[in-house]
Amino acid sequence: MSKVIGRERQIKQLQDVLKSKKSELVVVYGRRRVGKTFLIRETYKKHIVLEVSGIADGSYADQLTNFHNEIGRRSKIFIKRTTPTNWLEGFTLLGEYIDKLKSSKKKVIFIDEFPWMYTQRSNFVQMFGHFWNSYCTKRNDLVVVICGSAASFMVNKIINDRKSLHNRISVAMRLLPFDLYETMVFLKSKKVNLDKYSYLQLYMAIGGIPHYLEKIHQGDSVAVAIDRLCFQKEGMLTNEFNEIFSSLFDESENHTRIIESLASKQKGLNRSDITNKSKVSTGGTLTKVLSELQESGFIQSYQPYSNKVKEVLYRLSDEYSLFYLKFIKNHPGNSWQKLYTSRSYASWSGFAFENLCLKHFPQIMKGLGLSGIGAQCSSWKNKNAQIDLLIDRDDRAINLCEMKFSVNEFSISKSYAGNIKNKKTEFTKHISTPRKNIFVTFVTTYGVKNNQYSDELMDNQITMEHLFEKL
Repeated sequence: MSKVIGRERQIKQLQDVLKSKKSELVVVYGRRRVGKTFLIRETYKKHIVLEVSGIADGSYADQLTNFHNEIGRRSKIFIKRTTPTNWLEGFTLLGEYIDKLKSSKKKVIFIDEFPWMYTQRSNFVQMFGHFWNSYCTKRNDLVVVICGSAASFMVNKIINDRKSLHNRISVAMRLLPFDLYETMVFLKSKKVNLDKYSYLQLYMAIGGIPHYLEKIHQGDSVAVAIDRLCFQKEGMLTNEFNEIFSSLFDESENHTRIIESLASKQKGLNRSDITNKSKVSTGGTLTKVLSELQESGFIQSYQPYSNKVKEVLYRLSDEYSLFYLKFIKNHPGNSWQKLYTSRSYASWSGFAFENLCLKHFPQIMKGLGLSGIGAQCSSWKNKNAQIDLLIDRDDRAINLCEMKFSVNEFSISKSYAGNIKNKKTEFTKHISTPRKNIFVTFVTTYGVKNNQYSDELMDNQITMEHLFEKL
């Protein structure tokens, strides 16, 4: 029985290639700690005939020696062979090793942290491509899995390769953090039995990263878990922020500055604003860094309703990064129980909940009964109003969404009702013809309290229960 929690769709994809009548190339990428290696090992544990991992900051010689040693560990006749001096020799050695395997079943070659094996002037990617085309494709019993945390490398040099690997990839899998449902199932499997509001709070602070969630213990309350992980001296997440970006990106100072800039502006920044705040030069450098951060899942871009590319907004979407910059960085040794009652908690929780809702857009659509209707998710603003989530539907309707985090039912006050009316009026002036029906939708934790303003303004609502739906 598999130990993997969730990931049903990904497991099926990986298992399907075992049934193929030809060799298959699988590419798996995703941010650090998201569970890529565990997923591959568990799914293919009966089929892996070689597993080798790149060495962080290893030299050309280090990588080749490690590659040779792993083959030698699997088959002692190869340990006496001379260490390859280049990757052409290295992959030739791998071919010889495979040739000596007697089994006719599918054989999995798993190369983990693939980008770390790449060094300047090593021709590593080119020689891997040559190995795939000249050796693997002539067999029908191989599944070669290459995996990496450096998403930009995996996408640009492997998935989008226009030379030896062009159209050769069978499965390109981006492994994302757990959603709320998967987080709940994962924690319950560890006997961390809490109510959904508590799971929600944990998710808002550290996200759906399996490795982080693994450190939450049975019997922990939210405050106890966050204190131990984030505020105690030896807490796993007290310094994780400083390690994440340096392990994923070259010249990671640019990435960190952009993350810090986005953390300071909850509603998001456009390219010009990002340049001004982060001091990262505009042009190719900014484009590259934004692309790498987005591909790795740290930020998200939102197309405005006006569809003007220059107005695209970027938001910090990584829960832990936001929580670190808001609380951990400036409050070492503090207590979450104390910070939880501070003024800054209210602003953080509102923004964190908005981010969570945007990530769970498919669950919102399902909760509204709109899963079968085409729709676009966007934002909109002018000088008088801003809407962070618009659902522009193909059935001539638009949902204007208000996302509100609350410890109880959310109550619409007279002044807040006026704010909603203003948003709707301003947006209605802007909307293009033919006119669409506009529905005001609330997304909250425990729902909206019935009063005269909810009856007047609200057309439908989504609660925390919908956000925990399994897709």
